[in-house]
Amino acid sequence: MKGFAVFLIALCWGSSMLAQTGVSVSPPRLYFESDAGKSSRQKVTVTNVSATHVMNLALSTGDWQYSEMGENMMYPADSLETSCAGWVNISKEDSYFSLKPGENKEVEVNITVPNTFQGNLSAHTAMLYVTQMNPVDDVDSKGANIKVSIRSGIKLFHRTSEIQNRKLEIENILFDKKSNHVVLYFSNNGNIWADGIVYPELLNTATGKKTVLDHIVFYTMPADKRKMLISLPENLEKGKYTANILIDYGDENTIEMGELSFTND
Repeated sequence: MKGFAVFLIALCWGSSMLAQTGVSVSPPRLYFESDAGKSSRQKVTVTNVSATHVMNLALSTGDWQYSEMGENMMYPADSLETSCAGWVNISKEDSYFSLKPGENKEVEVNITVPNTFQGNLSAHTAMLYVTQMNPVDDVDSKGANIKVSIRSGIKLFHRTSEIQNRKLEIENILFDKKSNHVVLYFSNNGNIWADGIVYPELLNTATGKKTVLDHIVFYTMPADKRKMLISLPENLEKGKYTANILIDYGDENTIEMGELSFTND
């Protein structure tokens, strides 16, 4: 006999769907700008993408930050120095609501900076969760009955009107022969979030052959230290190489470059 063995909560980012039930949120990121005592408003659309199930949804806040490897790390609300979770305001009618199959609702998100705010940080973050409160029945890959609940996360970014200074700096580049990676270390030394693309390229100094490697998209917040693993081709011929790294995180004035000479033997 099959019994309910598992209660599954699936955390999704942005537009999401799972099995026969799901919730879509758009956009997956909201950006706010306000100073002490001022408010900023944005809207997010929540959609029940299920064809059969009514979704009872509740909104709550939390904190998040990027790990050294660029992964999302979640924390309770107001637990990080960079948190603005306590500044988030949502009306009572938007905090808990039900959506019929295919129905959507526009939710207004308000961030109000306290009058007493005198922090040195000009950028803050929080997470807005949309959580399904009425789990639905489903079956896993082994045929066991499970309860499935969806939780979507919307990243909230807040900044003050302070002049933005986007500044990424390469700290080190190493060749890890054992794992066959070039390891890039860089940091966000500015006062605002910086997103971009890393373009790596190899030059065989003996033959002059260039190898363009896959580009890598990244996201950073101020004071982030990032470690990025750049995979090298498995069949890379032996010899001396120069690895050229270009970090593009804006216009022509926001480019960081570095290089590493190494031997693949």
